[in-house]
Amino acid sequence: TEAVTISTKLVQDGVIGVVGPATSGASAATYQVLDGAGIPVISPSATANNVTQKNPDDENSEVYNSVFRICFEDSYQGAAMAQFAYDTLNAKRVVIYGDSTTDYAKGLTQAFTDQFHKLGGTVVATEYYVAKDTDFNGTLTKIKDMTYDAIYIPGYYNEAGLIAKQARAMGIDCPIIGGDGFDSTTLVDLAGTAALNNVYFTTAYTTVGASDALQAFIDAYKAEYNKEPSMFAALAFDATNLLMETCEKAGSNNPADIQKVLVDIEFDGITGSFSFDATHTPIKSVLVVELVDGVQASAVSVSPEM
Repeated sequence: TEAVTISTKLVQDGVIGVVGPATSGASAATYQVLDGAGIPVISPSATANNVTQKNPDDENSEVYNSVFRICFEDSYQGAAMAQFAYDTLNAKRVVIYGDSTTDYAKGLTQAFTDQFHKLGGTVVATEYYVAKDTDFNGTLTKIKDMTYDAIYIPGYYNEAGLIAKQARAMGIDCPIIGGDGFDSTTLVDLAGTAALNNVYFTTAYTTVGASDALQAFIDAYKAEYNKEPSMFAALAFDATNLLMETCEKAGSNNPADIQKVLVDIEFDGITGSFSFDATHTPIKSVLVVELVDGVQASAVSVSPEM
């Protein structure tokens, strides 16, 4: 509701483009307002399947003319983690412990499950928590007695950090894997460094092997905010630069002119170079990052066999 109210005000204020919102649910709620006004909107991190389309439940639905995103969608990153778990971690049995309240978590759960089953893996159990929960010991105690090779947590760092901490405290030492919602320094604050070993997550951004442009961004961000930038900060930086570059190339402040340039743009950002597919979703690879003592230690590119 708040996202819709703000978007309506932005339309009334005469903006020529919008970056955000950050999450899939809030983003989807604004699209009818912004697209209806013909204002280009670029989401840094709305990863829900088909969210750029007018009917997300139908993958053949019409695409919003003015809606774009610079992140891959949940079906792709969920499948990528299933592929990585099965092939690289040799995980053949997995427990899923996910957020029951967000489109993001639901999309990841479905995509991971579908791909893991396709590869021949078994989802031993699917358990749920509610966003803002803080005590996960009851469910983790139940999970501990099961037979599995990894735990997949589709959700955000707020809960994932506490789940990792509580799981490790009760002796669950198997790989903990998740999506790009893990990517925040708050994950380390909540879990502690000792709990964040044998932890992997999918992302579009990593500080491992940073390019000169990415390192310059990291240094500038740390100087400004006195902390490491998360994936969300890097994606927002790229989304904002994309909008500004598009405005320059359009040579116009007319939203319709900006939208026409966006469709065919080739963008080179700190989270990768990309163009847009027919659904205004970027064509880019998925990275799987490993944490060692809470620090990003390695990253590999994964392309799921979908």
